[in-house]
Amino acid sequence: MITRIRPTTHGDLPKVMEIYAIARDFMYRTGNASQWIDGYPSATYIISEIDAGHSFVCENQDGEPVGTFCFIIGDDPTYEKIYEGEWLNRDLYGTVHRIASAGKEKGVAEACFRWCFTRCRNIRVDTHRDNRTMQRILEKLGFTYCGIIYVSNGTERLAYQKTVWEK
Repeated sequence: MITRIRPTTHGDLPKVMEIYAIARDFMYRTGNASQWIDGYPSATYIISEIDAGHSFVCENQDGEPVGTFCFIIGDDPTYEKIYEGEWLNRDLYGTVHRIASAGKEKGVAEACFRWCFTRCRNIRVDTHRDNRTMQRILEKLGFTYCGIIYVSNGTERLAYQKTVWEK
């Protein structure tokens, strides 16, 4: 069970990189062999996200990091153009990237998204076409498929958005 989400520290880097390695292996074994290749994300990249305050870890009841993700509030340049669809709105949004689980706890992705919605009620996310696991999670959580975007290396991603209004 995820009991805490907190900013990643430089001391967390070895564990975070281990979690990403586990996630890459999981994706490879479940038919998503072309996402996160060649050691992506690199330690250098994660350090830059830590320094920017965008990297977070999920801890279980024992305080062990069992998941990690990136969360940024504000415009994401890769989301400026969307094809074969449109975003739900043009309001301020948060973007979730690179959710990864160590495979030790269930519900890491759901905990990440729920935490993000406490900080921004309008969330965009993208995923690889072969990442069926993430697509199922997004559908389960009520995200709407909005169209196709292209990331900086030119590869296609499926784009989703969800807005939660206060009652």
